[in-house]
Amino acid sequence: MTSLSKSILLLVILAVAFVGCDGEYDSLVDANLDRNPIPDTDIEVSAGDADFSNYVAIGNSLTAGFMDGALYNNGQDLSLAAQLSGQFEFTGAPATFNQPDINSVNGFNTLANSGNGPILGRFKLDTSIPGPSPTINGDPIEPYMGSASALNNFGVPGIQLGQLLTPETGNPSSPAFNPFYARFASSAGTSTILGDAISSDPTFFTLWIGNNDVLGYASSGATRPEILTSQSNFQAQFSATITRLMTETTASGVVANIPPILATPVFRAVPYNAIELSAEEAEALNTNFTTLNAVFDGMADNTFLFGDFTQEDADRRKVSYQAGNNPILIIDPALDDLSDEFDQLETFEQITPEQRAALQPYVQSRQMVVDPQTGPELVLLSAGSVLGTPAVPGDPNTPIGVAIPLGAQYTLTSASIVEIETARATFNAIIEGTVTAAGDRLALYDTNALGGAFADIFGLDGTDPGIMVDGVFLNPDFSPNGVFSTDGVHPNARGNAILANEFLRVIEAEFNAAIPKIDVTALPSVSLCAGDCVSQQDGS
Repeated sequence: MTSLSKSILLLVILAVAFVGCDGEYDSLVDANLDRNPIPDTDIEVSAGDADFSNYVAIGNSLTAGFMDGALYNNGQDLSLAAQLSGQFEFTGAPATFNQPDINSVNGFNTLANSGNGPILGRFKLDTSIPGPSPTINGDPIEPYMGSASALNNFGVPGIQLGQLLTPETGNPSSPAFNPFYARFASSAGTSTILGDAISSDPTFFTLWIGNNDVLGYASSGATRPEILTSQSNFQAQFSATITRLMTETTASGVVANIPPILATPVFRAVPYNAIELSAEEAEALNTNFTTLNAVFDGMADNTFLFGDFTQEDADRRKVSYQAGNNPILIIDPALDDLSDEFDQLETFEQITPEQRAALQPYVQSRQMVVDPQTGPELVLLSAGSVLGTPAVPGDPNTPIGVAIPLGAQYTLTSASIVEIETARATFNAIIEGTVTAAGDRLALYDTNALGGAFADIFGLDGTDPGIMVDGVFLNPDFSPNGVFSTDGVHPNARGNAILANEFLRVIEAEFNAAIPKIDVTALPSVSLCAGDCVSQQDGS
């Protein structure tokens, strides 16, 4: 019924030339792993006041090397932590940086596996969709077979701040259980991530934690308030983490705060006005919504029965389409549920039982809007596979997001955006205050600072989104010339290199060091499907 824009099918910038394939990706990885010469540089390399002899990385998926929806070999090899360690070697630090190797080419896709059927691996980019598709040959999450006591990378995908501190993170029977920690825990169910990291006796550390204390809630479409960490819990947990690092080690370190997560592709790839219609389609839809709109106007006029329902309420809920791009029709849980009011209309014989049943999908519906303060409301990347599909199987007249509202789990309303950004700002204030109070052993990497990489990538300084690196413009997306991996949240290898260089700049400024920067453009971006993706299989 609708000619939905291809942007719904997961934003991919096809105007750029696609570069590379699996072979090129792997060869680039191998080349960069084998390459460790002293770079051609005029600087006199120095560790300054820092001691990198035993660098330890603590954090979540951003530290672990998780990308493309999975933890897999090449992602780990080019993780933020591994790339930082490689640069520390230039100062005389040991060449060994031990990670809990996953030993899987494609890993276990935490977004695509449903528990039924074959195990799916990381996303790759299928240019024919266009968009990400999981690989068909993934692997289960297996125990780490190396020495847990020799590890340097304690990044664990998916964890919140509190999971650094509790042994329940390694307990399979606990809601806090995380298989990525349990696989390398020194004593699963008894040890903690932070305790294991401290036991490794670091001389220098990076700590990047807290993103998931907001991101999980945002990724649920703000429908799971129980996973949004409270201010009091975040304060207590972050204070406890820094206190232990300062009292149980002599290490210095860099602590990063929470970047603008709502600017990542997972919240930006599908626009709020993704419904593209012809004039004929718009007219047909408007005709179909005549009755619904009339019901809302009638309720506003009937102050005896619906005195609390105003014309402003009616106008907010009415549906109207035009030729071109149109806002998505959504469920907004913040709206009053009109089930009782619709029942009253049937009771007073204003509508038939059949009409009452037809009204049910619209008890909390409206079209998306552009808020003057927060901008366009946001659509999650996962909505791309739902928008435009029939809500009633086989009925093309019920496209989701057009004739039938899109579920709340796929969107962020203006109110939810404010809630999420308020929580993020609160947590960042806690991080900054705690780091400042800890003294000169700690430095803060402010991911939100104007002039920094995130500001460039997301256009927070008012410029066009994207970043110029060594004369190459890199996009804020998961296109072949982008800095994000195909899951829309985590950086790809180039993105990790950009962030590693940001950490290095903070280290140089705060610890009087001089360390060569990583050649970002020498690293790969995304990997393309080569017959191994679900989208390329018969019957997919």
